[in-house]
Amino acid sequence: MQSIAMTAAAPQRAATSIRVESIDLLRGLIMVIMALDHVRDYFHADAFLYDPTDLTKTNAALFFTRWITHYCAPLFMFLSGISAYISGERKSKKALSVFLLKRGAWLILLELTVVHWAWYFNFVGKGADLTVIWALGISMMVLAALIYLPLWAIGSIGVLMVAGHNLLDGIHVPGNTLAGFGWALLHEQQPFTYKGFLLLVGYPIIPWAGVMALGYCLGQVYARNYPAAQRKKLLLMLGFTLIGLFILIRAINVYGDARRWSEQPTLLFSLLSFLNTTKYPPSLLYLLMTTGPALVFLAWTEKKPGWFGQKLTVFGRVPLFYYILHLYLLHLLAMFATSFSGHQWSDMVLDYALWTGRSSAQLEGYGFSLGITYLVWILVVVLLYPLCAWYDQYKRAHKDQWWLSYL
Repeated sequence: MQSIAMTAAAPQRAATSIRVESIDLLRGLIMVIMALDHVRDYFHADAFLYDPTDLTKTNAALFFTRWITHYCAPLFMFLSGISAYISGERKSKKALSVFLLKRGAWLILLELTVVHWAWYFNFVGKGADLTVIWALGISMMVLAALIYLPLWAIGSIGVLMVAGHNLLDGIHVPGNTLAGFGWALLHEQQPFTYKGFLLLVGYPIIPWAGVMALGYCLGQVYARNYPAAQRKKLLLMLGFTLIGLFILIRAINVYGDARRWSEQPTLLFSLLSFLNTTKYPPSLLYLLMTTGPALVFLAWTEKKPGWFGQKLTVFGRVPLFYYILHLYLLHLLAMFATSFSGHQWSDMVLDYALWTGRSSAQLEGYGFSLGITYLVWILVVVLLYPLCAWYDQYKRAHKDQWWLSYL
């Protein structure tokens, strides 16, 4: 009887493992893609001159190098919401809420210290950014309160934030004021200064917290007893529905993004205009464009990953470790590169936000071709893999150490 029970339980354990691996696979893939964007920030010559999505200056290769990385931030949020739901299956509501509060506060602290130092290598700089790690942290803290509501209510709030926030696009609170700062935290990217200290609000709360809330709601399809076939069918239906909504709403060109698309001199650039949606804050169309394909990916990858997929899942299981390491490694490599470009390595010690530092005279003439940028990207990922694999094994072997859940 015991043998029969163990045999019956085995498929369920295997299914659970596959479900988690599909999430880790997607997370690992977007971690690798994210590094491409940051390599471009530090190494590509044109990154110091103009926005790669500026259709008056860019080319297709550069545009898509930037565009593909649009998938990273929303999927960080969405997958974090799914993971929170899965974690909640092993915790009480109170325990999950406390964990989300603590982890959220920890992430915000990291954003203002360890992550900030990695970007600038200026440990006494007069500036700080509230960007993706801040957004993850504050969204977790919002979710810590939302989880006490029924799932339908959490989903309704998430949909309202994601689908309705573009109604606020016309609202602006100008000036370097407390009211302006408060509105920026909610919905508008803005820099603020106080006695020489620059604070950039890069990722407003409203849309990002909504994305995480929707991820949390979808997490129920990853419950242990949820049928795999039904989950795959639902993910495919949702994914293709979101893709269809993106195409339809974007074609109508009335709502969903402050940046309207327009016909360009060539068909290719008209397509680029169609895809050129707004990230700061993420528009409804931006989120439809990125989340829809991700759901299809999750549906199609519920199987044992191959060799390359297994490598990606390693990055997906240690995302914060990878994120911090890749920033420090990139910045070190960029400092090394400046010494071969007629500059001093110290020119890569930045005082302000990276995009502000780009216009600094100290970096004038610095940068490399897009081909070199891709080679550096591959090098960075390869160099990071052994460290991430070691840390992944360490985490698996020391699951009893509570502090590992924060890294």
